[in-house]
Amino acid sequence: MADPSSYRPKPGEIPDSPGVYRFRDEHRRVIYVGKAKSLRQRLANYFQDLAGLHPRTRSMVTTAASVEWTVVSTEVEALQLEYSWIKEYDPRFNVKYRDDKSYPYLAVTMGEQYPRVQVMRGHKKKGVRYFGPYAHAWAIRDTVDLMLRVFPVRTCSAGVFKNAARTGRPCLLGYIDKCSAPCVDRVSAEDHRELAEEFCDFMAGRTGTYLRRLETRMTEAAEEMEYERAARLRDDIGALKKAMEKNAVVLADATDADLIAVAEDELEAAVQIFHVRGGRVRGQRGWVTDKVEEITTGALVEHALQQLYGEETGDAVPREVLVPALPDPVEPVQQWLTGRRGSGVSLRIPQRGDKRALMETVERNAQQALVLHKTKRASDLTTRSRALEEITDALDLDSAPLRIECYDISHLQGDDVVASMVVFEDGLARKSEYRRFQIKGRAGDTQLWHGTGQDDVRSMHEVITRRFRRYLAEKERTGEWTDGEEPGAGTPAGGLAEPPAHTLTEDDGRPRRFAYPPQLVVVDGGAPQVAAARRALDELGIDDIAVCGLAKRLEEVWLPGDDDPVVLPRTSEGLYLLQRVRDEAHRFAITYQRTKRTKRFRSSPLDDVPGLGETRKQALLKHFGSLRKLRSATIDQICEVPGIGRKTAETIAGALARAEPAAPAVNTATGEIMDDTEEPQQATGSRGEPVPTGAPDEGRGQER
Repeated sequence: MADPSSYRPKPGEIPDSPGVYRFRDEHRRVIYVGKAKSLRQRLANYFQDLAGLHPRTRSMVTTAASVEWTVVSTEVEALQLEYSWIKEYDPRFNVKYRDDKSYPYLAVTMGEQYPRVQVMRGHKKKGVRYFGPYAHAWAIRDTVDLMLRVFPVRTCSAGVFKNAARTGRPCLLGYIDKCSAPCVDRVSAEDHRELAEEFCDFMAGRTGTYLRRLETRMTEAAEEMEYERAARLRDDIGALKKAMEKNAVVLADATDADLIAVAEDELEAAVQIFHVRGGRVRGQRGWVTDKVEEITTGALVEHALQQLYGEETGDAVPREVLVPALPDPVEPVQQWLTGRRGSGVSLRIPQRGDKRALMETVERNAQQALVLHKTKRASDLTTRSRALEEITDALDLDSAPLRIECYDISHLQGDDVVASMVVFEDGLARKSEYRRFQIKGRAGDTQLWHGTGQDDVRSMHEVITRRFRRYLAEKERTGEWTDGEEPGAGTPAGGLAEPPAHTLTEDDGRPRRFAYPPQLVVVDGGAPQVAAARRALDELGIDDIAVCGLAKRLEEVWLPGDDDPVVLPRTSEGLYLLQRVRDEAHRFAITYQRTKRTKRFRSSPLDDVPGLGETRKQALLKHFGSLRKLRSATIDQICEVPGIGRKTAETIAGALARAEPAAPAVNTATGEIMDDTEEPQQATGSRGEPVPTGAPDEGRGQER
């Protein structure tokens, strides 16, 4: 735990001007980003008596090892820079609103030649118009189903569209008049785009004008005694009104606005947003966050606005944003929103009338969301804390292992040997930091490792060495060496060559691949694997990282140098966490191993022919029937395949001549040698028996 006074800037160093500041930990990772109207006054608040700080602020300043700042001209620039750095560095202690789900949107792909209406989740894409978010995907599909009668826009996937164009027959929606069938040229691309634009206009809230136009056309058709057309228009109007009824009118003046409400306590806050377009609620979403420091409601609102509109432009930012409290000061935020929209944005607190009543509804939703979140999370937080405490006590660690890395080796009878590294922080998986290793093997190991049974041990030693040599290289690059120590001083000759420090990612604060060390390394295995991991760390001169192993057979925890394992009770939360970590490492490793194995089984000598693509390879195999027949073909026969010239045929013949023919497959039931005209469906083990892809990983002789 660092003392904030050790890195406190000297008096007069901090400028009294707007800017953005960053706190970094001892590994130079950015852990907190903030902005200030006056950097001097704001940073002074962090270096007061620790007893007077908010508990999580105290945790942040004691985790940090340095602070730096960047001066900007205006508060609007500070707001923009703060948002950019939070997105770039993902600081651990910043207010980050977490969606409890991925909300679905109604999306229209206006960037395509034939725009498509569909449900989308995740990051927004260029050239796509979004409407929502909605609470449920079925709500979108119900709305679209009603509107396709009036706006028969394409909804099919690219594959279905191409197949219909190839066969000249539209899909079912084309036959029942819920698609204008541009795939078979029933409408031109221009007419179909016009339909999509009308659909977007209606969804954007411009409903009144379109309904009045339909009613006028219906009346004209009736006067001209075209009763069938009038009846269709009447049904279209009914369908649109039914779709509109699904979103009740909440603001009579057809307002476009977003309403943001906050419910909070000392430690957490919940935010609810209602998106109102054309006076109707078009979407709703909610976020929850930890309060890292003593923060006002206005500051929470400011963070919510950053997350909500940071990637939005144009009409996605409404003319009016209603909030429970205004940021202080409000002018920079309002200018920033205006810049995102391209026109004026009103940011205010509703005082009376329909907007105030709707804000109270949004506030009730926020309160319920906070209560529900606390109910769900209470047991989870308690359980994870207890698990980390039990591991700390059982392994006699100095502090709780907030970051745990687990390693597993996977192979199929010694082939395609790979390793996995999974990371758990605060008891939760951090999948963005998972890594995979392809085991290379090392020359000169025979004096250290004896017998094929030591393959896993040798592989474990290699992967731990590679991972932590990268850590040491990064530590050296950032200048963290002390007392004259050197990286990898104990590494034996013939060790694996790793990239030099200058090839590592120069991201200056963002989480890097191997830059952040764990407090605990867990290996999948018993005493031999643990000894190999400990030996690798000792060779690199690393003595401040604990190591343990979890053996599968009896779920025993092994420590380096101990003759007997540590046995945790079966009901122990600590054991359960270690099992989850181990099982996740095993899953990640075996998935990678199967991927490599599949690629090897499907490899062909044709893969090495330069300029020979997948289409021509398939044409060759289709023409000759098998690789064996292609190998025995003459150059003139190869030239008969469409798209294969003489020069390419000579290259193919040369590549096949250099490649060793594969061993014939044997049917183990009959002893019959199988012709290679058929693709092998399964890999075979050392005795010829088939090894299915989904085989359980039991024993050393099978996949593990």
